[in-house]
Amino acid sequence: MRYISTRGLAQPQSFESMLLSGLAPDGGLFLPEVWPQFGKPEIARLATGRYVDAAFAILPSFVGDAFARDEIRADIESAYAAFDSAEVASLVRLRENLFLLELFHGPTLAFKDIALQVQGRLLARALERRGSFSTIVAATSGDTGSAAIAALGDLPRVNLFVLHPKGHVSEIQRRQMTTTACNNVYNIALEGTFDDAQNIVKSLFSDREFVARVHLAAANSINFFRIAAQCVYYFTAAARFGSPPVFVVPTGNFGDVFAGEAAMRMGLGIERLVIATNANDILCRALEDGLYAAGPPRHTLSPSMDIQVASNFERAYFEASGRDPASTRATMSDFETRRRFHLPADVLANLRARYLALRCSDEETLETMDLIYRETGRFIDPHTAVGVAVALARGNSRERPMIVLSTAHPAKFPDAVYRATGIVPPLPRRVADLYEKAERASTLPADVSTVRTFIEQRLANS
Repeated sequence: MRYISTRGLAQPQSFESMLLSGLAPDGGLFLPEVWPQFGKPEIARLATGRYVDAAFAILPSFVGDAFARDEIRADIESAYAAFDSAEVASLVRLRENLFLLELFHGPTLAFKDIALQVQGRLLARALERRGSFSTIVAATSGDTGSAAIAALGDLPRVNLFVLHPKGHVSEIQRRQMTTTACNNVYNIALEGTFDDAQNIVKSLFSDREFVARVHLAAANSINFFRIAAQCVYYFTAAARFGSPPVFVVPTGNFGDVFAGEAAMRMGLGIERLVIATNANDILCRALEDGLYAAGPPRHTLSPSMDIQVASNFERAYFEASGRDPASTRATMSDFETRRRFHLPADVLANLRARYLALRCSDEETLETMDLIYRETGRFIDPHTAVGVAVALARGNSRERPMIVLSTAHPAKFPDAVYRATGIVPPLPRRVADLYEKAERASTLPADVSTVRTFIEQRLANS
Protein backbone atom coordinates (compact mmCIF):
# COMPACT_ATOMS: atom_id res chain seq x y z
CA MET A 1 0.00 0.00 0.00
CA ARG A 2 1.36 3.40 -1.03
CA TYR A 3 0.07 6.87 -0.18
CA ILE A 4 -0.24 9.82 -2.54
CA SER A 5 -0.67 13.54 -1.88
CA THR A 6 -3.84 15.39 -2.77
CA ARG A 7 -1.63 18.05 -4.40
CA GLY A 8 0.32 15.65 -6.60
CA LEU A 9 3.85 17.02 -6.18
CA ALA A 10 5.14 14.56 -3.58
CA GLN A 11 6.45 11.07 -4.27
CA PRO A 12 4.18 8.23 -3.13
CA GLN A 13 5.04 7.13 0.40
CA SER A 14 4.98 3.85 2.28
CA PHE A 15 2.56 3.37 5.16
CA GLU A 16 5.35 3.81 7.68
CA SER A 17 6.56 7.06 6.12
CA MET A 18 3.00 8.38 6.00
CA LEU A 19 2.45 7.41 9.66
CA LEU A 20 5.66 9.16 10.74
CA SER A 21 4.92 12.40 8.90
CA GLY A 22 1.22 13.16 8.61
CA LEU A 23 1.31 16.04 6.12
CA ALA A 24 2.72 15.44 2.64
CA PRO A 25 5.92 17.35 1.69
CA ASP A 26 4.00 19.42 -0.89
CA GLY A 27 1.52 20.60 1.73
CA GLY A 28 -1.19 18.17 0.65
CA LEU A 29 -2.86 15.37 2.59
CA PHE A 30 -2.11 11.70 2.11
CA LEU A 31 -4.64 9.24 0.74
CA PRO A 32 -4.19 5.60 -0.29
CA GLU A 33 -3.12 5.19 -3.89
CA VAL A 34 -5.98 2.69 -4.27
CA TRP A 35 -8.85 2.21 -1.82
CA PRO A 36 -9.02 -1.30 -0.32
CA GLN A 37 -12.20 -3.13 -1.28
CA PHE A 38 -14.54 -5.24 0.86
CA GLY A 39 -17.38 -7.36 -0.45
CA LYS A 40 -20.85 -7.80 1.04
CA PRO A 41 -20.07 -11.20 2.65
CA GLU A 42 -16.99 -9.75 4.36
CA ILE A 43 -18.96 -6.74 5.61
CA ALA A 44 -21.86 -8.88 6.84
CA ARG A 45 -19.49 -10.87 9.07
CA LEU A 46 -18.60 -7.67 10.92
CA ALA A 47 -22.12 -7.40 12.36
CA THR A 48 -21.68 -10.02 15.08
CA GLY A 49 -17.97 -10.29 15.84
CA ARG A 50 -15.83 -8.37 18.29
CA TYR A 51 -14.82 -4.83 17.41
CA VAL A 52 -11.16 -5.77 17.59
CA ASP A 53 -11.79 -8.46 14.99
CA ALA A 54 -13.42 -5.91 12.70
CA ALA A 55 -10.47 -3.58 13.15
CA PHE A 56 -8.10 -6.41 12.32
CA ALA A 57 -10.13 -7.26 9.23
CA ILE A 58 -9.86 -3.68 7.90
CA LEU A 59 -6.68 -1.98 9.11
CA PRO A 60 -4.08 -4.39 7.66
CA SER A 61 -5.33 -3.37 4.21
CA PHE A 62 -3.98 0.11 4.89
CA VAL A 63 -0.82 -1.05 6.63
CA GLY A 64 0.29 -3.47 3.91
CA ASP A 65 3.59 -5.16 4.73
CA ALA A 66 4.87 -2.33 6.95
CA PHE A 67 4.18 -4.45 10.04
CA ALA A 68 3.67 -8.17 10.58
CA ARG A 69 0.06 -9.22 11.03
CA ASP A 70 0.72 -10.49 14.55
CA GLU A 71 2.14 -7.05 15.45
CA ILE A 72 -0.98 -5.32 14.13
CA ARG A 73 -3.21 -7.77 15.96
CA ALA A 74 -1.33 -7.27 19.24
CA ASP A 75 -1.56 -3.48 19.00
CA ILE A 76 -5.27 -3.52 18.22
CA GLU A 77 -6.00 -5.90 21.09
CA SER A 78 -3.92 -3.80 23.48
CA ALA A 79 -5.43 -0.51 22.31
CA TYR A 80 -9.02 -1.52 23.03
CA ALA A 81 -8.47 -3.66 26.13
CA ALA A 82 -8.87 -0.68 28.46
CA PHE A 83 -12.09 0.70 26.92
CA ASP A 84 -15.06 0.80 29.28
CA SER A 85 -17.29 -0.95 26.75
CA ALA A 86 -16.30 -4.29 25.28
CA GLU A 87 -18.13 -3.16 22.13
CA VAL A 88 -15.79 -0.14 21.86
CA ALA A 89 -18.42 1.60 19.68
CA SER A 90 -21.81 0.90 21.27
CA LEU A 91 -25.04 1.29 19.31
CA VAL A 92 -27.91 2.68 21.42
CA ARG A 93 -31.51 3.08 20.26
CA LEU A 94 -33.14 6.49 20.91
CA ARG A 95 -36.29 6.15 18.84
CA GLU A 96 -37.55 3.92 16.09
CA ASN A 97 -34.78 3.85 13.49
CA LEU A 98 -32.80 6.55 15.34
CA PHE A 99 -29.59 5.44 17.06
CA LEU A 100 -26.55 6.81 18.82
CA LEU A 101 -23.16 5.30 18.07
CA GLU A 102 -21.30 5.89 21.34
CA LEU A 103 -17.63 6.51 20.58
CA PHE A 104 -16.53 7.83 23.98
CA HIS A 105 -15.67 4.72 25.98
CA GLY A 106 -11.89 5.14 25.72
CA PRO A 107 -9.30 6.64 28.08
CA THR A 108 -10.22 10.31 27.48
CA LEU A 109 -13.96 9.86 26.89
CA ALA A 110 -13.96 11.02 23.26
CA PHE A 111 -13.97 9.41 19.83
CA LYS A 112 -10.36 10.40 19.14
CA ASP A 113 -9.21 7.55 21.41
CA ILE A 114 -10.41 4.94 18.93
CA ALA A 115 -7.78 5.90 16.37
CA LEU A 116 -5.02 7.35 18.52
CA GLN A 117 -4.71 4.36 20.85
CA VAL A 118 -3.77 2.17 17.88
CA GLN A 119 -1.74 4.89 16.17
CA GLY A 120 0.44 5.44 19.23
CA ARG A 121 1.37 1.77 19.42
CA LEU A 122 2.25 1.51 15.73
CA LEU A 123 4.23 4.73 15.95
CA ALA A 124 6.27 3.36 18.85
CA ARG A 125 7.04 0.21 16.84
CA ALA A 126 8.15 2.20 13.82
CA LEU A 127 10.43 4.48 15.83
CA GLU A 128 12.02 1.58 17.71
CA ARG A 129 12.67 -0.26 14.48
CA ARG A 130 14.27 2.81 12.89
CA GLY A 131 16.15 3.81 16.02
CA SER A 132 14.67 7.25 15.49
CA PHE A 133 12.64 9.84 17.39
CA SER A 134 9.59 11.94 16.60
CA THR A 135 8.36 15.41 17.46
CA ILE A 136 4.59 15.46 17.29
CA VAL A 137 2.68 18.72 17.15
CA ALA A 138 -1.09 18.61 17.55
CA ALA A 139 -3.60 21.42 17.26
CA THR A 140 -6.74 20.60 19.22
CA SER A 141 -10.19 22.09 19.50
CA GLY A 142 -10.69 20.09 22.69
CA ASP A 143 -10.43 16.31 22.43
CA THR A 144 -7.48 15.49 20.16
CA GLY A 145 -5.03 16.91 22.69
CA SER A 146 -5.98 14.70 25.62
CA ALA A 147 -6.36 11.66 23.36
CA ALA A 148 -2.89 12.24 21.93
CA ILE A 149 -1.46 12.58 25.44
CA ALA A 150 -3.16 9.35 26.52
CA ALA A 151 -1.74 7.56 23.48
CA LEU A 152 1.73 9.10 23.29
CA GLY A 153 2.53 10.33 26.78
CA ASP A 154 5.75 8.82 28.17
CA LEU A 155 6.45 6.91 24.97
CA PRO A 156 10.18 6.62 24.38
CA ARG A 157 11.51 8.49 21.35
CA VAL A 158 8.50 10.88 21.29
CA ASN A 159 8.01 14.51 22.31
CA LEU A 160 4.47 15.83 22.07
CA PHE A 161 3.45 19.49 21.78
CA VAL A 162 -0.28 20.22 22.09
CA LEU A 163 -1.75 23.59 21.09
CA HIS A 164 -5.23 24.44 22.37
CA PRO A 165 -7.07 27.78 22.02
CA LYS A 166 -6.90 29.41 25.44
CA GLY A 167 -10.34 29.85 27.01
CA HIS A 168 -12.16 28.02 24.24
CA VAL A 169 -12.24 24.42 25.46
CA SER A 170 -14.27 23.10 28.38
CA GLU A 171 -12.62 23.01 31.80
CA ILE A 172 -12.52 19.22 31.82
CA GLN A 173 -11.06 19.13 28.31
CA ARG A 174 -8.37 21.58 29.43
CA ARG A 175 -7.58 19.73 32.64
CA GLN A 176 -7.33 16.41 30.81
CA MET A 177 -4.44 17.97 28.91
CA THR A 178 -2.79 20.22 31.46
CA THR A 179 -2.74 17.86 34.46
CA THR A 180 -0.64 15.21 32.75
CA ALA A 181 2.50 14.11 34.56
CA CYS A 182 4.16 12.89 31.35
CA ASN A 183 7.58 14.48 30.94
CA ASN A 184 7.48 14.31 27.14
CA VAL A 185 4.29 16.39 26.87
CA TYR A 186 4.24 20.19 26.46
CA ASN A 187 0.89 21.98 26.59
CA ILE A 188 0.57 25.33 24.85
CA ALA A 189 -2.41 27.55 25.61
CA LEU A 190 -2.56 29.62 22.44
CA GLU A 191 -3.91 33.16 22.56
CA GLY A 192 -6.11 32.63 19.53
CA THR A 193 -8.56 30.25 17.93
CA PHE A 194 -8.33 26.64 16.84
CA ASP A 195 -7.91 27.86 13.26
CA ASP A 196 -4.87 29.84 14.46
CA ALA A 197 -3.45 26.71 16.06
CA GLN A 198 -4.11 24.66 12.94
CA ASN A 199 -2.47 27.30 10.73
CA ILE A 200 0.62 27.26 12.95
CA VAL A 201 0.89 23.48 12.63
CA LYS A 202 0.61 23.72 8.84
CA SER A 203 3.22 26.48 8.76
CA LEU A 204 5.63 24.34 10.77
CA PHE A 205 5.14 21.50 8.29
CA SER A 206 5.88 23.85 5.41
CA ASP A 207 9.37 24.50 6.81
CA ARG A 208 11.16 21.49 5.30
CA GLU A 209 14.42 22.12 7.19
CA PHE A 210 12.56 22.23 10.51
CA VAL A 211 10.53 19.13 9.65
CA ALA A 212 13.65 17.12 8.85
CA ARG A 213 15.65 18.39 11.81
CA VAL A 214 13.05 17.63 14.51
CA HIS A 215 11.37 14.67 12.73
CA LEU A 216 8.02 16.43 12.78
CA ALA A 217 4.85 14.32 12.72
CA ALA A 218 1.12 14.90 13.25
CA ALA A 219 -1.51 13.45 15.55
CA ASN A 220 -4.40 15.47 14.10
CA SER A 221 -6.67 13.97 11.48
CA ILE A 222 -4.33 15.37 8.83
CA ASN A 223 -2.53 12.08 9.58
CA PHE A 224 -4.39 9.58 7.42
CA PHE A 225 -4.16 6.78 9.97
CA ARG A 226 -6.77 8.63 12.02
CA ILE A 227 -9.17 8.34 9.08
CA ALA A 228 -8.33 4.67 8.48
CA ALA A 229 -9.01 3.67 12.07
CA GLN A 230 -12.26 5.66 12.19
CA CYS A 231 -13.58 3.80 9.13
CA VAL A 232 -14.00 0.70 11.28
CA TYR A 233 -16.96 1.88 13.34
CA TYR A 234 -18.87 2.84 10.20
CA PHE A 235 -18.50 -0.77 9.06
CA THR A 236 -19.48 -2.34 12.38
CA ALA A 237 -22.53 -0.09 12.78
CA ALA A 238 -23.83 -0.29 9.21
CA ALA A 239 -23.36 -4.07 9.07
CA ARG A 240 -26.07 -4.52 11.72
CA PHE A 241 -28.83 -3.28 9.45
CA GLY A 242 -30.52 -4.75 6.42
CA SER A 243 -30.43 -1.53 4.43
CA PRO A 244 -27.77 1.18 4.10
CA PRO A 245 -28.14 3.65 6.98
CA VAL A 246 -27.84 7.42 7.10
CA PHE A 247 -24.98 8.63 9.29
CA VAL A 248 -25.26 12.03 10.98
CA VAL A 249 -21.85 13.33 12.03
CA PRO A 250 -21.13 16.37 14.25
CA THR A 251 -18.40 17.98 12.21
CA GLY A 252 -15.59 20.45 12.74
CA ASN A 253 -12.39 19.48 10.95
CA PHE A 254 -14.19 17.03 8.60
CA GLY A 255 -12.05 14.02 9.54
CA ASP A 256 -14.76 11.93 11.21
CA VAL A 257 -17.27 12.41 8.40
CA PHE A 258 -14.63 11.83 5.72
CA ALA A 259 -13.97 8.47 7.35
CA GLY A 260 -17.55 7.67 6.31
CA GLU A 261 -16.74 8.57 2.72
CA ALA A 262 -13.64 6.39 2.94
CA ALA A 263 -15.80 3.47 4.13
CA MET A 264 -18.17 4.04 1.20
CA ARG A 265 -15.27 4.00 -1.24
CA MET A 266 -14.20 0.71 0.30
CA GLY A 267 -17.56 -0.88 -0.49
CA LEU A 268 -19.76 -0.06 2.52
CA GLY A 269 -23.37 0.82 1.73
CA ILE A 270 -24.30 4.19 3.26
CA GLU A 271 -27.40 6.05 2.10
CA ARG A 272 -26.11 9.53 2.96
CA LEU A 273 -23.56 11.30 5.15
CA VAL A 274 -25.19 14.22 6.96
CA ILE A 275 -22.80 16.92 8.18
CA ALA A 276 -24.11 18.48 11.40
CA THR A 277 -22.59 21.87 12.22
CA ASN A 278 -23.10 24.58 14.78
CA ALA A 279 -22.97 28.31 13.96
CA ASN A 280 -19.57 27.72 12.31
CA ASP A 281 -21.37 26.58 9.19
CA ILE A 282 -18.74 26.91 6.44
CA LEU A 283 -19.56 23.38 5.23
CA CYS A 284 -23.29 24.10 5.04
CA ARG A 285 -22.67 27.25 3.04
CA ALA A 286 -20.24 25.47 0.73
CA LEU A 287 -22.76 22.77 -0.16
CA GLU A 288 -25.65 25.23 -0.42
CA ASP A 289 -24.15 27.87 -2.70
CA GLY A 290 -20.80 26.42 -3.79
CA LEU A 291 -18.69 29.05 -1.99
CA TYR A 292 -16.21 27.77 0.59
CA ALA A 293 -15.43 30.94 2.56
CA ALA A 294 -13.85 31.21 5.99
CA GLY A 295 -14.97 33.81 8.47
CA PRO A 296 -14.09 34.48 12.11
CA PRO A 297 -14.87 31.47 14.34
CA ARG A 298 -17.94 31.85 16.52
CA HIS A 299 -17.83 30.49 20.07
CA THR A 300 -20.63 28.05 20.83
CA LEU A 301 -21.72 25.41 23.34
CA SER A 302 -20.05 22.80 21.13
CA PRO A 303 -16.48 24.18 21.16
CA SER A 304 -14.79 21.24 19.45
CA MET A 305 -16.71 22.25 16.32
CA ASP A 306 -15.84 25.95 16.47
CA ILE A 307 -13.76 25.65 13.31
CA GLN A 308 -13.93 27.68 10.13
CA VAL A 309 -11.31 25.83 8.08
CA ALA A 310 -12.01 22.10 7.85
CA SER A 311 -8.64 20.60 6.88
CA ASN A 312 -9.98 17.26 5.72
CA PHE A 313 -12.31 18.91 3.24
CA GLU A 314 -9.30 18.89 0.94
CA ARG A 315 -9.49 15.10 0.84
CA ALA A 316 -13.17 15.21 -0.09
CA TYR A 317 -12.45 17.83 -2.77
CA PHE A 318 -9.68 15.66 -4.24
CA GLU A 319 -11.97 12.64 -4.49
CA ALA A 320 -14.91 14.68 -5.83
CA SER A 321 -12.65 16.16 -8.53
CA GLY A 322 -11.87 12.68 -9.83
CA ARG A 323 -8.56 12.70 -7.96
CA ASP A 324 -7.30 15.70 -9.89
CA PRO A 325 -4.20 16.97 -8.04
CA ALA A 326 -3.79 20.04 -10.28
CA SER A 327 -7.32 21.23 -9.49
CA THR A 328 -6.88 20.49 -5.80
CA ARG A 329 -3.51 22.23 -5.66
CA ALA A 330 -4.77 25.35 -7.44
CA THR A 331 -7.92 25.54 -5.34
CA MET A 332 -6.14 25.14 -2.02
CA SER A 333 -3.48 27.65 -3.02
CA ASP A 334 -6.25 30.11 -3.90
CA PHE A 335 -7.87 29.51 -0.52
CA GLU A 336 -4.62 30.08 1.34
CA THR A 337 -4.35 33.59 -0.12
CA ARG A 338 -8.00 34.63 -0.46
CA ARG A 339 -9.65 32.52 2.29
CA ARG A 340 -12.37 31.49 -0.12
CA PHE A 341 -12.96 29.60 -3.34
CA HIS A 342 -15.85 28.60 -5.57
CA LEU A 343 -16.39 24.87 -5.99
CA PRO A 344 -16.36 23.79 -9.65
CA ALA A 345 -19.80 22.60 -10.78
CA ASP A 346 -18.78 18.96 -11.18
CA VAL A 347 -17.05 18.87 -7.80
CA LEU A 348 -20.07 20.45 -6.11
CA ALA A 349 -22.43 17.96 -7.75
CA ASN A 350 -20.30 15.03 -6.61
CA LEU A 351 -20.12 16.34 -3.06
CA ARG A 352 -23.88 16.91 -2.94
CA ALA A 353 -24.48 13.34 -4.12
CA ARG A 354 -22.70 12.05 -1.02
CA TYR A 355 -23.16 14.74 1.63
CA LEU A 356 -25.95 16.83 3.11
CA ALA A 357 -25.11 19.61 5.57
CA LEU A 358 -27.42 21.14 8.18
CA ARG A 359 -26.77 23.60 11.00
CA CYS A 360 -27.94 23.84 14.60
CA SER A 361 -28.05 26.85 16.95
CA ASP A 362 -27.04 26.85 20.62
CA GLU A 363 -30.69 27.20 21.57
CA GLU A 364 -31.58 24.13 19.54
CA THR A 365 -28.62 22.30 21.07
CA LEU A 366 -29.90 22.91 24.60
CA GLU A 367 -33.46 22.01 23.64
CA THR A 368 -32.28 18.73 22.16
CA MET A 369 -30.19 17.82 25.20
CA ASP A 370 -33.23 18.43 27.39
CA LEU A 371 -35.55 16.50 25.03
CA ILE A 372 -33.35 13.41 24.98
CA TYR A 373 -32.96 13.48 28.75
CA ARG A 374 -36.73 13.76 29.29
CA GLU A 375 -37.47 11.01 26.75
CA THR A 376 -34.77 8.52 27.67
CA GLY A 377 -33.11 9.60 30.93
CA ARG A 378 -29.85 9.81 28.96
CA PHE A 379 -27.46 12.75 29.03
CA ILE A 380 -25.80 13.71 25.75
CA ASP A 381 -22.99 16.18 25.22
CA PRO A 382 -23.56 19.35 23.13
CA HIS A 383 -21.73 18.00 20.06
CA THR A 384 -23.86 14.88 20.02
CA ALA A 385 -26.89 17.11 20.55
CA VAL A 386 -26.04 19.03 17.38
CA GLY A 387 -26.11 15.72 15.53
CA VAL A 388 -29.38 14.61 17.11
CA ALA A 389 -31.01 17.98 16.42
CA VAL A 390 -30.01 17.78 12.77
CA ALA A 391 -31.26 14.18 12.57
CA LEU A 392 -34.64 15.17 14.00
CA ALA A 393 -34.86 18.19 11.70
CA ARG A 394 -34.11 16.04 8.67
CA GLY A 395 -36.90 13.67 9.58
CA ASN A 396 -36.73 9.99 10.44
CA SER A 397 -37.43 7.38 7.80
CA ARG A 398 -39.04 4.06 8.62
CA GLU A 399 -37.04 2.46 5.85
CA ARG A 400 -33.59 3.85 6.61
CA PRO A 401 -31.93 3.66 10.02
CA MET A 402 -30.32 6.91 11.07
CA ILE A 403 -27.16 6.74 13.18
CA VAL A 404 -25.81 9.80 15.00
CA LEU A 405 -22.15 9.64 15.97
CA SER A 406 -21.94 10.43 19.68
CA THR A 407 -18.46 11.87 19.90
CA ALA A 408 -17.88 12.73 23.57
CA HIS A 409 -19.07 11.79 27.05
CA PRO A 410 -21.54 14.33 28.47
CA ALA A 411 -19.47 14.71 31.66
CA LYS A 412 -16.84 16.56 29.61
CA PHE A 413 -19.33 19.43 29.25
CA PRO A 414 -21.08 19.69 32.63
CA ASP A 415 -21.98 23.39 32.26
CA ALA A 416 -23.86 22.79 29.00
CA VAL A 417 -25.61 19.71 30.39
CA TYR A 418 -26.67 21.65 33.47
CA ARG A 419 -27.99 24.54 31.37
CA ALA A 420 -30.05 22.10 29.35
CA THR A 421 -31.35 19.72 32.03
CA GLY A 422 -30.76 21.38 35.39
CA ILE A 423 -28.59 18.42 36.39
CA VAL A 424 -24.81 18.11 36.55
CA PRO A 425 -23.79 14.78 35.00
CA PRO A 426 -21.72 12.56 37.31
CA LEU A 427 -17.99 12.38 36.63
CA PRO A 428 -16.80 8.99 35.35
CA ARG A 429 -14.01 7.38 37.37
CA ARG A 430 -11.51 8.25 34.63
CA VAL A 431 -11.79 11.97 35.36
CA ALA A 432 -12.94 11.92 38.99
CA ASP A 433 -9.65 13.35 40.31
CA LEU A 434 -9.02 15.97 37.62
CA TYR A 435 -9.83 18.90 39.92
CA GLU A 436 -7.29 17.73 42.50
CA LYS A 437 -4.30 17.82 40.13
CA ALA A 438 -2.04 20.75 39.37
CA GLU A 439 -2.15 22.16 35.85
CA ARG A 440 0.86 22.80 33.66
CA ALA A 441 0.76 24.81 30.43
CA SER A 442 2.61 27.61 28.68
CA THR A 443 0.66 30.56 27.29
CA LEU A 444 1.95 31.74 23.91
CA PRO A 445 0.73 34.21 21.28
CA ALA A 446 -0.65 32.84 18.01
CA ASP A 447 2.66 33.34 16.26
CA VAL A 448 4.44 30.56 14.39
CA SER A 449 7.95 31.87 15.12
CA THR A 450 7.26 31.96 18.84
CA VAL A 451 5.87 28.45 18.80
CA ARG A 452 8.78 27.16 16.71
CA THR A 453 11.29 28.68 19.16
CA PHE A 454 9.41 27.16 22.11
CA ILE A 455 9.57 23.72 20.51
CA GLU A 456 13.26 24.02 19.68
CA GLN A 457 14.15 25.12 23.22
CA ARG A 458 12.22 22.26 24.83
CA LEU A 459 13.75 19.71 22.47
CA ALA A 460 17.24 21.02 23.25
CA ASN A 461 16.62 20.41 26.97
CA SER A 462 14.80 17.08 26.69
